[in-house]
Amino acid sequence: MEFLGFAADLGSGEVYDKLKKEPLCNERDVEVLHVLLAHFSEAERSERTGRLMKFQDLPGGHAYEKAFVQRVIQPIEKTFGGEPEALVEAAKLLNGVALTYGDSSVEIPALTGMPIVYILWRTGEFPASATTLFDESASRFLPTEDLAVLAELTTVRLQEAVKILRTKKA
Repeated sequence: MEFLGFAADLGSGEVYDKLKKEPLCNERDVEVLHVLLAHFSEAERSERTGRLMKFQDLPGGHAYEKAFVQRVIQPIEKTFGGEPEALVEAAKLLNGVALTYGDSSVEIPALTGMPIVYILWRTGEFPASATTLFDESASRFLPTEDLAVLAELTTVRLQEAVKILRTKKA
């Protein structure tokens, strides 16, 4: 199974980081992936509705909203606010596609059938701002707490992808 620049062997449990071109060895990271995949594998499959919603509007999302903003939204604003086009380039490394919202926006296929949409408004007269949206069906795939973890992981992977792109340009 491939997702977010990882290749996971569901038989052996081994995970390869395709961005860094090395096995994923950090036990905590491997455990997080295993838990997400285990919960995802037990989920009832559901068609995407095409209706996007904020994290706070997911069942129980308001309870995690502050942490979600700190761990998912603010890092995107900080990393990409000065160069929103880099968000699109980083997303491409995760099989993401550009959208037309804000100054820059992307849809990342975080897990099969579960995209996460990032929308960014650039730094300028005001500080950068961002939002993250989920398809309305997301809570049928994973509990809200797991969706927060998945979005945080996706944000971290976007940050890692842009570092790789910057290294290649240097």
